Amino acid sequence: MQEIQKVIVIILGAIIMAVGLNLFLIPANVFASGATGIAQILAALLPLSTGVFLFLLNLPIAILGWVKVGKLFTFYSFLHVALTTFFLELIPVVELSQDILLNGVFGGVITAVGAASALKWGASAGGLDIIALVLARMSDRPVGVYFFGLNGAIVLAAGVLFNWESALYTLVTLYVSSRVIDTIHTRHVKVTAFIVTKRPDELREAIHKHITRGITRIPAKGGFDATEKEVLMIVITRYELYALEQVINEIDENAFTNIVNTAGIYGLFRKTD
Repeated sequence: MQEIQKVIVIILGAIIMAVGLNLFLIPANVFASGATGIAQILAALLPLSTGVFLFLLNLPIAILGWVKVGKLFTFYSFLHVALTTFFLELIPVVELSQDILLNGVFGGVITAVGAASALKWGASAGGLDIIALVLARMSDRPVGVYFFGLNGAIVLAAGVLFNWESALYTLVTLYVSSRVIDTIHTRHVKVTAFIVTKRPDELREAIHKHITRGITRIPAKGGFDATEKEVLMIVITRYELYALEQVINEIDENAFTNIVNTAGIYGLFRKTD
């Protein structure tokens, strides 16, 4: 049932993204973030549609994500991309407004809602999301650094290849999109999970199969029944929060979990054996 709900959310997210692109961003020559923005630029230069380029760009990225990030996350992310491509071809490109600022703002909000809905259910809009995750895991730098750098390249490309007005409005769209996504599902913020469990060995092993993070085990005793327990402390990104919740529910549905925002971390931010 949960998988069906996830697929439904991904379908709705793909429709929303396609609407934002074909009715606002593409007619105004304003570019979205990530691989979608790159696909828009290529479509403006070459005789293929944005949807086709989006699909082609994500094929090698999906292979990279399958190997480096996780099979389920990559599968659902690519499903989101494939559906977005389908709806981009299905929905006609219509200019609802000639005001480039309105198109940039509304297009940014609408496409961000489509992307964030997928993020909230353990997928992504594919493309640069997966590349940024892989780079972050290889270097231990924040995911946000890579999003900024990769999207900055899109803004520069828009300015050089088209005009700097398009680049500036693209910057507005990127800012609006990031704010909306942060409101719905913050990608770059790290959280700390404190998991109180009677099954620490099984839970630790299951978490390490799905999430590449270190775990600190702290002995604990129940205050009410005095039973022996352990607290598993793990720092993760919100990208990984959905996967953690699924693992906990599967292994120990009676575990008590406290999720707190993490202001900052020092040291190695990855799994250590």
